[in-house]
Amino acid sequence: MTQLFEVATPDTALLRGVTESAHSPLRAQNNVVRLQGISRRFGHTQALRDVSLTLQKGEILGLIGRSGAGKSTLIRCLNGLEQPDSGVIEIEGRNITGLSEKQLQAVRSRVGMVFQHFNLLSAKTVAQNVALPLKIAGMDKAQRQQRVAELLELVGLADKAQHYPAALSGGQKQRVGIARALAASPALLLCDEATSALDPETTRSILALLKSLNQKLGITILLITHEMEVIKSVAHRVAVIDGGEIIEHGPVWQVFADPQSAVTRTLLRGLLPQLPDNLAARLSQQKQGEVIYCVHAAGDDAQGDLLTRFAAALPGKFRLLQGGVEHIQHYAVVRFFIALPASNIADEQQILSWLHTQQAQVERVGYVASHD
Repeated sequence: MTQLFEVATPDTALLRGVTESAHSPLRAQNNVVRLQGISRRFGHTQALRDVSLTLQKGEILGLIGRSGAGKSTLIRCLNGLEQPDSGVIEIEGRNITGLSEKQLQAVRSRVGMVFQHFNLLSAKTVAQNVALPLKIAGMDKAQRQQRVAELLELVGLADKAQHYPAALSGGQKQRVGIARALAASPALLLCDEATSALDPETTRSILALLKSLNQKLGITILLITHEMEVIKSVAHRVAVIDGGEIIEHGPVWQVFADPQSAVTRTLLRGLLPQLPDNLAARLSQQKQGEVIYCVHAAGDDAQGDLLTRFAAALPGKFRLLQGGVEHIQHYAVVRFFIALPASNIADEQQILSWLHTQQAQVERVGYVASHD
């Protein structure tokens, strides 16, 4: 079992927002979305269980979870396609739970939707696809044309207005989808696996576009995905959903630095330094050979090149096995693995003491029988 030696971080509940005061007057004014105690069951399946979240004006929240975790049900509740069994959903302060289909139409005009597979009409041009929600809303032709031109310029497709979807690349189709979702100037943009059907390079360009739109328009974005790399690229906060429950929630940099749940650690596995496979396969909890530690630090505690200072302070006391520094949301996130002789208790205590003074977290992950 992993043993935790230090958890010397600022107040976790405050930083992670788990107990955020969503009901304070100032925060309430800024809330574009407030979910309180949302539950939804389909037969014997509990799709959502007591979900509470807020999205403030101008922020990007990443909602991440594996297939079947509840992401799709949550987004369908947000756009009114599903009604929760219990709880409250507010969009810009208006409770949408229990509204009729006619009443929901006004709410949906404030919510734009970007789909995984674009959902463009193949028989209509790019301009016609983007204009469709404006036409349905009753906007006159001249205004529609002006708005469509503005939107296509915004997403970098001004020269594709008269093309049909079949002539576009996947990334271009998604840009059309984003332009259409922005047509009615919504307060909230829901992106449902918006990059899952795209190659890595195109994904980066779409994420850069979403980030730019967030900054230029101040639009609030809920980004639903199963890819932690997507969250890392653009989101301000992340909520991890599993089994219909929010199991972890907080600023992206801090969740990356110190994931609390096994699910989050699994989702992060490809993005954070890991113990080399040859050592991981030989790990034991029986004291022998070398003891292996994992060291975490983030934010101010990770500044000033922690690893370099560590090596300078304690030369020859340990072996560096794996590690690195990430910069997420302007915060440094450090994670590295070290090994030292299990028999040298004095050096072990000196190392732990020094790391403690640096406000680092240290996990003893096990022992290996011999020097590799």
